[in-house]
Amino acid sequence: MSLTEASSQPGYIPRNAIDHISPFSFKDQHSHSHSHSHSQHRYNNLKQQPYPDTPLSSLQTPVPRRPSIGETTPTIQSIVSSSLTSYSTPPATPPLGLAHKKSTLSSTTTLTPDLIAWCTARARIPTPDGSEYFLHIYENSKDKKEHMAFVFGDAIRSRSLDKVQRNETELDRVKRGAYSGRLRNTVATEGGDAAMDGSNSIDDYTVAGSSSSSQPSPSIVPLARIHSECFTGEIGHSARCDCGEQLDEAIRLMKAEGSGVVVYLRQEGRGIGLAEKLKAYNLQDLGYDTVMANLLLNHGADERTYEVAQAILEDLGLNQVRLLTNNPDKIEQVEKDSQIKVVERVPMVPKSWEAIEQGRADELEVKEGAVENKIVRGKELDKYLKVKVERMRHLIPIPTAMA
Repeated sequence: MSLTEASSQPGYIPRNAIDHISPFSFKDQHSHSHSHSHSQHRYNNLKQQPYPDTPLSSLQTPVPRRPSIGETTPTIQSIVSSSLTSYSTPPATPPLGLAHKKSTLSSTTTLTPDLIAWCTARARIPTPDGSEYFLHIYENSKDKKEHMAFVFGDAIRSRSLDKVQRNETELDRVKRGAYSGRLRNTVATEGGDAAMDGSNSIDDYTVAGSSSSSQPSPSIVPLARIHSECFTGEIGHSARCDCGEQLDEAIRLMKAEGSGVVVYLRQEGRGIGLAEKLKAYNLQDLGYDTVMANLLLNHGADERTYEVAQAILEDLGLNQVRLLTNNPDKIEQVEKDSQIKVVERVPMVPKSWEAIEQGRADELEVKEGAVENKIVRGKELDKYLKVKVERMRHLIPIPTAMA
């Protein structure tokens, strides 16, 4: 569904209003029986709106609203109305500036406003099944976080990492990961001092070739997954979401093809952080869904942005990708104002829902933690996924038995 199509639906909230919705507003008239001056109130100068005529017993504690950036503010009825079906990612936050940029950026590169992310280090990561990938670390001009890219296959290279830095030796480039092929053990063959004297050619440190048995066809557009950090789902064995399962499945598919990139963004809790996510979990235990819990904490339904992801994909030379996602908003944001084209959306159907639809639910074995085998199921997961479909436009087929 495009943004134009979504905007024509009843109850649609435009992108620039999402982050500024407050589920509460206040009366102009006081209900207090005693007399007092308006100057005694903290918020006496705020424009106040009446409560809707229909009482909402499920809404308890007022939350201070964020300043509105639109001409109008949706009422509480528009937020909790059953006709509300669409939430999108809010606009990108303003840049923090380039003052905090560290000296690890190439000193031979002139920093421009267009340079959003740059790779500072890369290293080979072997996996238990004998395959491997290269983990890339990115700094950026948007926030102070280190974002990452899991790169599968030798054909995908970072342009910023490969640039020659001023006064660096070949050993410096090896330390950063700016080499081709694989590093060889020079300590065992030549001694540590000889390997570290910095006078060697880069060919003295490397050998050609890849140990990966799966080589991609040159005609295949690489798979890509833009994945936001989720400590609870990836590390904490949580059954509230399928984030860990999605990450493991993306890695499995890329290993099978021998090519692909997982862009790993440090945007915990759809951009609100781990502590705020845990507060949202407490509200979910009270009965609110994942969207309403965020709003009650005065956050947007989804505060993630994708400018850094765009920059990382562009740095890796990926102008065309097959994107592993169920989120149409992610596709729109990746393609917006960039040279990147999503030529195919590859669905990520939850394994538990797939088993339910195929009549194999009783055979499904829950598996935790291991790459390629992570399977999550449960009532809380089902509720979470249904909200993503019904209120956040995610393109996941709901099993017939649950519809």
